[in-house]
Amino acid sequence: MFTGLIEEVGKVKNITYLKDSAKLEINCNNVIGDLKIGDSISVNGACLTATDVTDSGFTADVMTKTLELTALANLKIGDLLNLELAMKFTDRFGGHLVQGHVDAAAKITEISPSMEWTKFQIELPNHLLKYVVPQGSICLDGVSLTIGEIVGQLVAVWLIPKTLEKTNLADKKVGDLVNVEVDLLAKYVERLSKGGQSND
Repeated sequence: MFTGLIEEVGKVKNITYLKDSAKLEINCNNVIGDLKIGDSISVNGACLTATDVTDSGFTADVMTKTLELTALANLKIGDLLNLELAMKFTDRFGGHLVQGHVDAAAKITEISPSMEWTKFQIELPNHLLKYVVPQGSICLDGVSLTIGEIVGQLVAVWLIPKTLEKTNLADKKVGDLVNVEVDLLAKYVERLSKGGQSND
């Protein structure tokens, strides 16, 4: 489980594509102090397992299914990555509950900077719209954010300068894909309202 509060922005060192997976090598400094082989780590919002840890970064395997469902398939060497270690029971909780199970990759349709904030808008797939409400939580590339506006399939958040400074969202452009995880509590509410029936 994660909080959506980014601990470090790492960088893609290398990507090796195998038959049923990809090996992702990441350069970073801060998170490796507490990261061990076998630990879970959020990489742009996707929960991955560290398979190797060095003094300059770590390696994680990405399964084919994860590549198909997420924007990780589009990564290039040098790309910036939002990193967060799995939450400990003793940690102070911030952000919102994030599983690291990406629901979809969504296209950025607008980035509008101003003096105090930046409007960041994505086009959300239809099947996820039932899980979003204004002032509700959403996770974009691993970052816990509050929804500011919903118009049709367009979902907008407003980013403060600190968020842009501490994440890779400042590096994004219109047309780029971001990993989206909708609020876990919204999924539970929907399931309870259906009496435990499976979602369509």
